[in-house]
Amino acid sequence: MKKIILVTALVLVALILISISQAFTQDWSQWRGDNRDGKVKEFTQPDKWPMELTEQWKVSVGFGDATPALVGKKLYVFTRQQNQEVILCLDADNGKEVWRNQYEAQEVTGAASRHPGPRSSPAVADGKVVMIGVAGIISCLDAATGKLTWRKDPFPGKFPMFYTAMSPMIVDNLCIAHLGSAGNGAIIAFELQTGNEKWRWSEEGPEYGSPVLMTVSGTRMIVTLTEKSIVGINAADGKTLWQLPFVPQRRAYNAATPIVDGQRIIYTGAERGTKMITIEKQGNDYIATEVWSNPDLAVQFNTPVLKDGMLFGLTNMGKLFCMEAQTGENLWTNADQLDRGGFAAIIDAGEVLMVLPSNSELIAFKPEGKTYSELGRTKVAESQTYAHPVIAGKRMFIKDNDSVTLWAIK
Repeated sequence: MKKIILVTALVLVALILISISQAFTQDWSQWRGDNRDGKVKEFTQPDKWPMELTEQWKVSVGFGDATPALVGKKLYVFTRQQNQEVILCLDADNGKEVWRNQYEAQEVTGAASRHPGPRSSPAVADGKVVMIGVAGIISCLDAATGKLTWRKDPFPGKFPMFYTAMSPMIVDNLCIAHLGSAGNGAIIAFELQTGNEKWRWSEEGPEYGSPVLMTVSGTRMIVTLTEKSIVGINAADGKTLWQLPFVPQRRAYNAATPIVDGQRIIYTGAERGTKMITIEKQGNDYIATEVWSNPDLAVQFNTPVLKDGMLFGLTNMGKLFCMEAQTGENLWTNADQLDRGGFAAIIDAGEVLMVLPSNSELIAFKPEGKTYSELGRTKVAESQTYAHPVIAGKRMFIKDNDSVTLWAIK
């Protein structure tokens, strides 16, 4: 009997330890999270949203708008320090530096000079971490040691007007990156271990959006906004499967990440509204068919999240909105202008949605379609924020203008 009790106790302790381990290893391994969809796993909101969070640590890391990547207990932060682009690996528990790797950075000029640091978020998979600098230099490092595996500059001196912002994606041991400039660029698949090119799609250059992965009829395809289109490309060989025009108008840009829902894609851009298409295989071809188009609601520098059949985002005028994803009908638009430029990070944290505009005031609200229902607002930085909050359990990592802070949500 005593042995049974002892074994039972040991099993319970093991389960508790596993549960604790899982609670502290909720990864955010790439742009918009593990699945590139802005969703946080296993977050339980507090009974009452706090006016202030508890600071665990804060570290000055350098300038940049790139969202850090969290894998296990390592936080990968990509920034600029003086004339160097620097990838830092920090201990997520205390903020201490584990390793660093750096190289000489391109000078950032013109209107973009107010943001001299990287915009592109690192991707971590298969023991590697990949990042893209402001001028399109792509690097692959060993995630454990920071040792350089390979570094490439496929389009020297060529990048979009406001510099490189797309975030790389790792698929089937390939690193997918859209590099170059308008009229002179390509989506390239690099072999992760060697940096050798497996394929190159050279039909259009990049704007500022990032790709996602989609599977239709067993074919894995890369879906992304380019300089003037939305396109689906075969992940195996780089061949075009389908393509639709989506040309930026006036002072608008293709900066949002497409949202995949089964065989449906939602994409959006200022001055052109929000659209849904379906992708179907007919014979040997893949056909993109428009389901609906809402010309009145669109984003500029954020990507909406899809939650319970509803689309939540921030318009290019900086107002939160909720749209019915099946029909494109506008369910509500909040009157408050949260960000004049339409900059924001939007997170689906299960019971609650969060939006972080560039003014660094994190707003929690209910994922409801009837009306906007705010739960609370919390200041999370003294300077502006353009990166996503990285949430793991009750912890929130915030990258502001030049620092990273770990906050505890109690």
